[in-house]
This record gives sequence, structure tokens and C-alpha cells, in this order.
Amino acid sequence: MTDRSVTVEAPAKVNLSLLVTGRRPDGYHLLDSLVAFAGVGDTLTASPGLGLTLSVDGPTAASLPEGENIVLKAARLLAEAAGRPADATLHLTKRLPVAAGIGGGSADAAATLTALIRLWGLDLPAERLHALALSIGADVPVCLAGRPTRMEGVGEVLTPAPALPPAWLVLVNPLMPLSTPAVFKARTAGFSEPAPLTEAPADARALAVALAARRNDLTPPAIALLPVIGEMLALIAAQPDCLLARMSGSGATCFGLFATEAAARAAAAALTACQPGWWVAPAPLLG
Repeated sequence: MTDRSVTVEAPAKVNLSLLVTGRRPDGYHLLDSLVAFAGVGDTLTASPGLGLTLSVDGPTAASLPEGENIVLKAARLLAEAAGRPADATLHLTKRLPVAAGIGGGSADAAATLTALIRLWGLDLPAERLHALALSIGADVPVCLAGRPTRMEGVGEVLTPAPALPPAWLVLVNPLMPLSTPAVFKARTAGFSEPAPLTEAPADARALAVALAARRNDLTPPAIALLPVIGEMLALIAAQPDCLLARMSGSGATCFGLFATEAAARAAAAALTACQPGWWVAPAPLLG
């Protein structure tokens, strides 16, 4: 165990496409999703300590629900798996909106596992760590991978995706939470055929073309539950140089795809001016 603090970034997870391909007998839906990450997120710092404590700050910290935090859950489960005390002082800087379809909690949990593995000097087999991550939440394994990934099943089947080209995203959220189970329950459409990305797009425009041939199957039920999502998509798509506008995950966060930083920052400024109460964040696509 090191006596130094370990800091790990927890970037926003973005479902560039999300197809619902079936449903298991237990009711859980099967997915085929191209997942990537954006250069904006939370930050988790783990330091030596006696017992387990967590402090939280940041612009969206006040929106965290009361009760057991997923960061503490991840720490306790990792300590149990390693057969050691859960001794650590954890600090989370929260920047991502909560219940926003961009895996904020899952990314925080994955960052906790990564930080504590380093802090405690653990060496868990990959299969065991994957199972542990999945027991915390369906999106935790892909957040632990932290690279463009094809995610299948309920989140447990992960395959590295082709490299993504340089591009920028503008993430937009109305600061209204949306329940993932409610979105799946409201869905009435049939199931989609899998459509994995098999070749690396040459540039941002080629990526937009590839994504336009796919979709997010959860968009219609999400809009039915929270109509402002449709308004966000329209406003994002109307921005100059926007190559694609789409919802991420189960919502309510939507994103615009841009080829350049300048175009993304201009769009973010325009969206903020239009809707000052929304959360708007330009960020590079981590490819």
C-alpha cells in the first residue's frame, strides 16, 4: 500500500449508438451499443485512512441522492473481494449531472476501483474484477475499460471498438433526472438487429455517417416521458457545423458531434445563451 494519494478521472460515458436487441426471461433488456468517453467528468482521489470516508464537492454535488453512495459501495465490495479492511479516505469532485444517461455514477465507481487497486497494491484477476464491476452496476465494466467499446448483453459483454477519429462533443442536459427503468418500461417498439461498428472512421464526418446509419432505440420513450429531450435534440442539430445530434443512454443528456473544437465551443456558447438553465459542456471525444 502506498502512502501517497491516487487520483483518477471519471469521464462521461457516451452511447454513440444504442440498439435494444432483445430481452432476457428475467426482464432485463439486451443491448448492442457503441460506447465512447468524453473529456469531461468527475474526479476521484483515494488517500490512506483508517476506516472508509467519503467527501464530495463540485458543481453538481448537491444533486447526489442521500444514502449509500455508489463510490462507497464499490470500495466496500473491492475490500471484501481482496480480503482486506476498507481503509481509505475518498474525495469525489462531482461535475456530471446525476441520472443523466452518461454514466456518472458508474464512472465514479470504476474510478474508485482503479484508484483503490493502486492505493492498496492489489492484483485481482481480470475476470474477477469484471464480475465485481458488473455486480455494482451494468455500466461499471465499460467505464472500467475506459476506451471505445462495443457493449452487448446487459453490459457484461465487451469488445474493443475500432479507433475513433479526432472529434468534439457538446453534451447538453436540462438538469432534469430521468429514470432508466421508466424509459425501458415505456418502450413499445420491437427489437433491433445488432449493428456493430467494424471499421475505423477516417474523420469526424465519416463517424457521423456511420452513426447516422444506427440510432438510440430509447429516444422515443425518453421523449415521451421528458419532452424537453426533443427540444434539446432540435436545438443541438440546428447549430452550425453540427454533424449529428443524438441522445446518450436512457437520457436525458443529448450530444452534438462536431469536427473541431472551435465549432463545438461556439455551439456550446450559443446553447448556453439560449437555455442558461441547462448543463452544457463541450469536450473532446476520447478515441
